[in-house]
Amino acid sequence: MALFSRFGKNEKRLLGGTASVLVIGAVFVFVLPRIADYRDVWDVVKELGWEEWLFLIGATVLNIATFPPSWMVALPGLRYREALAMTQASTALSMISPAGAAVGLGASYGMLRSWGFDGRPVGLAVAVTGIWNQLANLTFPIVALALLTGEDQDHPALRTAALVGVGILVVSLTAFALALSSAARARRIGDLAVRLARRVGRLFRKDVRWSGEGLVSFRSGALGLLRRRWHVLTIATLVGHLTVFVLLLACVRAVGVASSEITWIEAFAAWSLVRILGALPLTPGGIGIVELGLSGALVAFGAPNADAVAATLLYRALTVLPTLGLGMLAAATWRTHHPGQPLESPGDP
Repeated sequence: MALFSRFGKNEKRLLGGTASVLVIGAVFVFVLPRIADYRDVWDVVKELGWEEWLFLIGATVLNIATFPPSWMVALPGLRYREALAMTQASTALSMISPAGAAVGLGASYGMLRSWGFDGRPVGLAVAVTGIWNQLANLTFPIVALALLTGEDQDHPALRTAALVGVGILVVSLTAFALALSSAARARRIGDLAVRLARRVGRLFRKDVRWSGEGLVSFRSGALGLLRRRWHVLTIATLVGHLTVFVLLLACVRAVGVASSEITWIEAFAAWSLVRILGALPLTPGGIGIVELGLSGALVAFGAPNADAVAATLLYRALTVLPTLGLGMLAAATWRTHHPGQPLESPGDP
């Protein structure tokens, strides 16, 4: 830490970017080819017929189409067209930026504010959708481990992720419930969270610029929104995440991996584990980390090596490239959207 403190912001960003490039290069040049030769992977992809491609395109469209609903629930008055443009642009920016999700959330806030939504309901929507997404990511490994246990299977890495997820989930839900119970508790929990965030931020060289009062403000708006819409928000969030898994399963089946080799439960377990790995701020969009983790998990569950890598690269291409294309287009044209006045404030009864 003392060494990094000697560098300025630009030097730290350059070092971080260089480290990311080295990690990505090492994965794609040295590690993945050890799992499966790229020529064998290409042979698998070449065998895909028009039926498989149509199947994959349909799964990709379904995935993209389910981005907006959770935001429409969290921010009443937001229309589907604008929500789709906003989610694609913010997701694309989070994929290509070293800062990841923070840039995406900032882009979401800026776009929504430019369309006439007030700052408080926008901030609430950003916070609530972020919290619900993280809770879903923590829940999936727990569900996957339970499903595998029901089939008398064990996966050490998934078990570790699930146990960590249980701990974080219990602490998060308890803190969330206490924060909503009273303004005084919200302020105390907010101050504690700030202190912890600053310590973690120093490890990753990130500044924390919010305070405990932010949680008090969040509480007052969240109570009104969640009393009326928590169930719809939960369903919309789960659907948005699970269509990503459907796309992975479509890729696995399209390359010829049968259910006798990889069951849907095993595919779900591999996907759940990789969702945790992809959230680590090591490379933009988890590039390299996700490919390595998912390929390794599929092989561990029984998929042939070339098929596992082919399914992984297809999955990554279909989750990343369409969103990058649509997101860059949305980022270039978002000022042309004129959604009009919001229908209501999320804090309204």
